[in-house]
Amino acid sequence: MYTAKGQMDREHMIRQYVPLVRRLAHHMIAKLPPNVELDDLIQVGMIGLSEALTRYEVSQGVQFETFATQRIRGAMIDELREGDWMSRSSRKSQKDIERAVRKLEQKLGRSPLESEIAVELEMTLPDYQELLGKVRGTQLVYLEDMSSGPDDEAGFLDHHVADDSADPMQMLRDHRLRQALVDAIKTLPEREQHIMSMYYENDLNLKEIAAVLGVTESRVCQLHSQSIARLRAKMRSH
Repeated sequence: MYTAKGQMDREHMIRQYVPLVRRLAHHMIAKLPPNVELDDLIQVGMIGLSEALTRYEVSQGVQFETFATQRIRGAMIDELREGDWMSRSSRKSQKDIERAVRKLEQKLGRSPLESEIAVELEMTLPDYQELLGKVRGTQLVYLEDMSSGPDDEAGFLDHHVADDSADPMQMLRDHRLRQALVDAIKTLPEREQHIMSMYYENDLNLKEIAAVLGVTESRVCQLHSQSIARLRAKMRSH
């Protein structure tokens, strides 16, 4: 990975870490609406990788992959923020689904069926499934959950990912929160548990999960979105 002069071999490093860029892009695209192109995220991620190679110093005491991951994700997030990708209507739809799930769980004492959620939202099942595909499942923990009210209309990305000191992943690392999440996942319908396991534990993307289950990628996207809504409804108290 270094030249004869002891300098980092950029071309070799870029080839080595292209899979990392693609993996981060695939994970991020699952949390975004269909109008965001995977190739665009990968292209921006490659710019982030190039910047990481320029700025990385061994003396920082951080492994290059860790450093590069932060730079790549940061580049993608900056691009998304500039594009204002998440509309106000999409955020409202996500919250509507969460409220419906929470209300039905309290009423039924169990996880509601897809058809029951559709009825609660006064929608047909196909329309509800289409809505799931449009909003896509996003983060399990939103920064707005910690710091602002339900009527806050500030930018989605500004709340959820812009504040490095309040990284949602850091919140998930908290032991109590993590245990609550594990317990919540166990209450999901079996198929949705399987999807969450493949996505978050086995690091498969939606296309790969679809191949395993023998369904379309759009169907996996719908079920993933619904799983996130169920989990967020249960995690509100945390």
